[in-house]
Amino acid sequence: MKRIIFHIDVNSAFLSWIAVKMVREGHPDLRLVPSVVSGDPSDRRSIITAASIPAKKLGIRAAQPVSMALRLCPSLVIVGGDWEWYKECSKGFISICKDYSPVLQQFSIDECFLDMSFRCYGKDPVEVATRLKDEVKSRLGFTVNVGVGSNKLLAKMASDFEKPDKVHTLWDSEVEEKMWPLGVRDLLWVGKKTEERLTSYGIRTIGELAAIDIGFLSRLVGRNAATQLHEYANGRDYSPVETEVAEAKSYSAERTFSKDLSDPKDVDRALFNVACIVAHRIRRDRFRASTVSMFVKYTDFSVAQKQCQLPQPTDVTAVILNEARRMLSEVWDGSSPIRQVGLGVTKLTHDSYEQMSLFEDPKMEYYREWDRRYDEKKAEAEDTRMLAYERRKPSSGSE
Repeated sequence: MKRIIFHIDVNSAFLSWIAVKMVREGHPDLRLVPSVVSGDPSDRRSIITAASIPAKKLGIRAAQPVSMALRLCPSLVIVGGDWEWYKECSKGFISICKDYSPVLQQFSIDECFLDMSFRCYGKDPVEVATRLKDEVKSRLGFTVNVGVGSNKLLAKMASDFEKPDKVHTLWDSEVEEKMWPLGVRDLLWVGKKTEERLTSYGIRTIGELAAIDIGFLSRLVGRNAATQLHEYANGRDYSPVETEVAEAKSYSAERTFSKDLSDPKDVDRALFNVACIVAHRIRRDRFRASTVSMFVKYTDFSVAQKQCQLPQPTDVTAVILNEARRMLSEVWDGSSPIRQVGLGVTKLTHDSYEQMSLFEDPKMEYYREWDRRYDEKKAEAEDTRMLAYERRKPSSGSE
């Protein structure tokens, strides 16, 4: 049976959802004019979290300061977000999608994958996808794009083609024509730094990436990343549509000291180190955590511990570390000798969305760039150790 995967993505979700609410209240449709959503519409330093298509055509993008957007469009309409309303819209959107297939994986608050292999048996997948798209629009008032492909990667890539309110296909047979001419940055999971590294060596399109020698690619981006990039560039993705997360339930790290610590700076440095380890591991496995816990063990082996619930899932080291620091101040007097410190995260999710408040932290972009560099260094170190191990291994013909 031919594998058929849908990826459904709400067009300009945060802005579309606010627009639907305002239209119901008798206001003009924000989607038809240059408009944006920001955390605090009255503050020019506020960060944009969503932009309408007319605004995007003027060069206005999410993560830009409102002040920059106003220079591009002085008449820009700026509105605030409504997280409770977002969740209600998302719930309705997911409910409709589940009517089409119970094999659903919610990828974020505004997008999901459906395995339609059985549901589309003997049917035209494009006709089914169009019916789904139109039903969301008629019942909920906002539009979606539906990508149709033979795996999750191709379906996701297809849904990012021309917007809004479209259905696109990207079958295996269409990869060379539709995907290979695209720039490498358009490939799923390729970030700015990876793009810069690839283009500096003349690899500018996905097709060029697909044709490159994987050994050479490994020297550019590391072995783990090279394997994934090469598979994706060739349109290959064997991952299933996961209806439930059945992987790790928690991640933790601890550090035991050869000499008891009592200096707050030393203890903070140790807490920083374990936070880096834990955050790196959940990013590597594409999780976010909702609960952070930490503990300290004293010289008499007694333990003091604390746990807190985050306002939303995160994989950002700084967010996890700052919560751990706050809890440390509640369980430690700042001078008693400590033998061991540990940190853990639980309540894991693959959801990738963020509430508006995180966008309002002016340091968040710096935090994420720091994490990216840390992860890159860790990956390079892992590749180097593996290469050294393979060099030590005797060849199959050796005695």
